[in-house]
Amino acid sequence: MQTQQSGDERNPIDDEIFDLDDPFKYCRIAEEKSGTRDLATTELVGILPGQHYLINEKILRFDFDTQNNQNTGTISISLRLDASPGCGGIVWPAGQILSNYLIKKGPAYLQGKRVVELGSGTGLVGLTAASLGANKVWITDQKPLLNIMQQNLSMNSLERNCSVAELDWGTSIPHMISPPDLILAADCVYFEPAFALLVQTLDALATKETDILFCYKKRRKADKRFFGLLKKLFSWEEVMDDLNRNVYARESITLIRLSKIR
Repeated sequence: MQTQQSGDERNPIDDEIFDLDDPFKYCRIAEEKSGTRDLATTELVGILPGQHYLINEKILRFDFDTQNNQNTGTISISLRLDASPGCGGIVWPAGQILSNYLIKKGPAYLQGKRVVELGSGTGLVGLTAASLGANKVWITDQKPLLNIMQQNLSMNSLERNCSVAELDWGTSIPHMISPPDLILAADCVYFEPAFALLVQTLDALATKETDILFCYKKRRKADKRFFGLLKKLFSWEEVMDDLNRNVYARESITLIRLSKIR
């Protein structure tokens, strides 16, 4: 299928194809003992966390700068990547942006909260929340991704306040997952047949008091169908207190806060 675009207008479908061909498009990879090399010229790279790839171990380490909040220094999350289960085993920019937002909000934002991450993939966002001191975090996804999530949980020594759980959208919420105070979701709007299932799971997990942070990249016109389904149960607004918002917005990435309306 061919799509038309005029002038400098971006085509989200072309972006998606490029992303799948080059999942490290937005990563700055530093190989041990070989310096740092930029893999993208986009300005988005400048706002993403520092990234160091250990080739032999196939581990990607994210270094988040925390000097702008009360927890000065660096928080590091190491992840083993595995594309064999599909795109969920790769870290995409939306997950890094949401993680970075949590870092900037700081530990006070997560203190005492029960957190569920949906479509966790490698677990980056949920592990970030756990590292910031959330009371309890569940990183969830389908069965093929449970092993890589468990490996990443163990690698970061966050078992004290974080657990891996299988959660297929549209099915019953596992008994091990308590009603969350905060739901996190990054890049979960990409597979149209799952749109209604994702809305169903959000509805099952959330109450009117639940805070929901939802970061996504606009890829195709069909995404509007997801928001058409979502608006029956949730309202939303763009997160405005992220200083990087204008940068990632130019890459068709948006961070919103959902609120359940009934």
